[in-house]
Amino acid sequence: MIDRYNFTDIETKWQQKWDETGIYNVKEEPGKPKRYILEMFPYPSGEAHMGHVRNYSIADVIARYNVMRGYNVLHPIGWDAFGLPAENAAIKNKVQPARWTNSNIASMKRQLKRLGFSYDWDREVNTSEPEYYRWGQWIFLKFMERGLAYRKKAPVNWCPSCETVLANEQVKAGLCWRCDSVVEMRELEQWFFKITGYAQELLDGLQELSGWPERVKIMQENWIGRSEGAMVDFPVVGEVDGKELKITVFTTRPDTLYGATFFLLSPEHPLVDQMIDDRLKEDVAVFRREVALEAGFDRSEVEPEKKGLFLGRYVKNPLNGQDIPVYIANYVLMEYGTGAVMAVPAHDQRDFEFARKYDIPVVVVIRPEDEDIDGDTMTEAYAGEGVMTNSSIFDGIPSRECLKKITAYLDKEKIGTASVHYRLRDWLISRQRYWGNPIPVIYCDRCGIVPVSENELPVLLPGDVKIDNKGRSPLPALEGFVKTKCPKCGGEGRRETDTMDTFTCSSWYFLRYCSPHNDKAPFSEEAARYWMPVDQYIGGIEHAVMHLLYARFFTRVFSDMGLIGAKEPFSNLLTQGMVIKEGQKMSKSKGNVVDPGEIVEKYGADTARLFILFAAPPEMDLEWSDKGVEGVHRFLKRVYRTVLDNVRFVSDVQAGAATSGSGNDPSAKSIRQLTHRTIKKVTQDIERFNFNTVISAVMEFINGLQKYNETGIRDVSVTSEATEALLLLLSPFAPHITEELWQHAGKPFSVHSEQWPSYDPELVKTDQITLIVQVDGKVRDKIETVAGLSQEEMADIAMSSERVSKHLEGRSVLKKVVVPGKLVNIVTRPE
Repeated sequence: MIDRYNFTDIETKWQQKWDETGIYNVKEEPGKPKRYILEMFPYPSGEAHMGHVRNYSIADVIARYNVMRGYNVLHPIGWDAFGLPAENAAIKNKVQPARWTNSNIASMKRQLKRLGFSYDWDREVNTSEPEYYRWGQWIFLKFMERGLAYRKKAPVNWCPSCETVLANEQVKAGLCWRCDSVVEMRELEQWFFKITGYAQELLDGLQELSGWPERVKIMQENWIGRSEGAMVDFPVVGEVDGKELKITVFTTRPDTLYGATFFLLSPEHPLVDQMIDDRLKEDVAVFRREVALEAGFDRSEVEPEKKGLFLGRYVKNPLNGQDIPVYIANYVLMEYGTGAVMAVPAHDQRDFEFARKYDIPVVVVIRPEDEDIDGDTMTEAYAGEGVMTNSSIFDGIPSRECLKKITAYLDKEKIGTASVHYRLRDWLISRQRYWGNPIPVIYCDRCGIVPVSENELPVLLPGDVKIDNKGRSPLPALEGFVKTKCPKCGGEGRRETDTMDTFTCSSWYFLRYCSPHNDKAPFSEEAARYWMPVDQYIGGIEHAVMHLLYARFFTRVFSDMGLIGAKEPFSNLLTQGMVIKEGQKMSKSKGNVVDPGEIVEKYGADTARLFILFAAPPEMDLEWSDKGVEGVHRFLKRVYRTVLDNVRFVSDVQAGAATSGSGNDPSAKSIRQLTHRTIKKVTQDIERFNFNTVISAVMEFINGLQKYNETGIRDVSVTSEATEALLLLLSPFAPHITEELWQHAGKPFSVHSEQWPSYDPELVKTDQITLIVQVDGKVRDKIETVAGLSQEEMADIAMSSERVSKHLEGRSVLKKVVVPGKLVNIVTRPE
């Protein structure tokens, strides 16, 4: 009688054993090859969802597989605990954010442990703990020392609902990425990280990331947005506040300068208020409010109707001397270039639409060869190359050549110069919220901005606070927090009450895992040099231009500081797809959420893990299927029964209670071949992350084993080899059931510490092939035959086919083209 598959008892038993033995805890072992496997750490919402299960199951397979391949594997976990979600939830539930967060962490930790992931829990980090955020403050101070952290007044994206500043990357189509409120523009004193100082390095470094999806690299490349062109000075006609003024623009098309017939400023440009008189102030204010509601940072991407407002001012085109009108426009961004644009309507479609709307002249300065274009009658802008026209001394020259010629002329006349610009803006890190890492600076009326002394870190976030329903930070009103002494002069000082963007916490957590208990530094340099870079990183593609870019920036700064050797944090990146149900992303609002806890309780953790890996390749979206879950559970029951049956057979043979068949029997030979072919396929497919085909191969393997067992002439050595291989191959995917069956087989603890099986090249050779036969390139037959045939034998078999003979009637054979082991193409002509 085969034991019942009691997954609850089995999984609980082995999870306790793994905890007690610390089997997944690791340390540096110089001389032993390492693998650092990491999934993006979660925000502690309190409930693990199927997206978590998928992400972590993928990483767990990779980690367990590499352990069995002989690597020293670091596979840690932690919590991205600061941020608005926890604060908002705390407000809603009337509890302190810290208490809410810690309760959620405890809940999620139980859920993850119940799923049996091979984490080194001794390395667990929590970004809201002072032991962690102390070092985030230390990093801020080091950035200040290097000129990479600075404060300035600047237009910022403001979410009126969250009452905080948002980074450009956190504005999606003009809405807050957290709450979908319309984002406004405000001007505030803010702290920035100078990521632009690393723009070119970050761009060049993408070429080194051969293990990253091309899609992610393109997204980062576009976000950094390198442009080559020229800086050009346009003098303002007339004085501004009693002074002569020039406005500088950046253009990638200096060849079109003679065609600039108007000039545009971003509505937020600081010069706008200086250039207008009192009569226009209200009109400008209304225009700014309308633009702020359109699309925030995405104004350059969505193509709204072109809107503008004439400022009553002119600038002089520096090449032809013409006075051209100055407008503010809704499609010009303060964040790109200089916030000013020379508008060339004949050769830019947006400028063309604006010019037609506001009746501004269109002057053609590049025409196609052998074709004239009339600016008065053209219906769209001409953006192609051609020959210069209406461009003075440059007329008749190919426009491509004039990109450099006109730039050189600008430089010679001291009215412009060659330049490189980036779309990337400095990273705004100030947040007017409570639940975040305090910015470690003090404001002194005598000394100005003064960094907190390193020996006084961390600046502790006050714990017993009251946050109102609007979520306004209580820090500015806390006298005990704000009032302090200036570290320089000892006089009265005021603490900064803004906290840091939570992305500053996730930009270096992978380094903290290398030595999470270090109280002398954010991480041990020795440990970081051993473990870094992360060999395989797994997470969602939605982090392509935020977390992944910021982590690369931090890593390059640390490398320049001499703290680590690696310049890139993640050698390889896997972006997994979503888990969807009935064609939609799972969400509570849609009522289609599947609770992992319910699946684990009903079917077990191994079933949940195996299904989510079997249902789709990692990078594709996965459609949830209750029937699919049940099918995977039935498969595990078959594994359980088959292995126990094999174990008892081997035991009976050893005890003399059963007879072993011969290993030379055809069925025994066949199962040995199947065993080694399965080892080969599973190994290759794990390396490619084709986990769904791995599980399919193991299912086919079980089918073969069961058929072999039914022959009644089992060989004990063949059965033992196949059973052992089955458990080893399945162990990274279903760790509990394989651990249990490994014990039943009389093997030492643990299956997860065993060496990965290898295959015999001779046994993976296929005895049969499908011979494709073509006549004049068209397939006429497919013939099953033995492998290893000579070319002559393959040609003879092809010619003997009845199907092929019909297509040779009335035709002469010119030649037979043979592809060994694959096909024969018979080339003919009419007789």
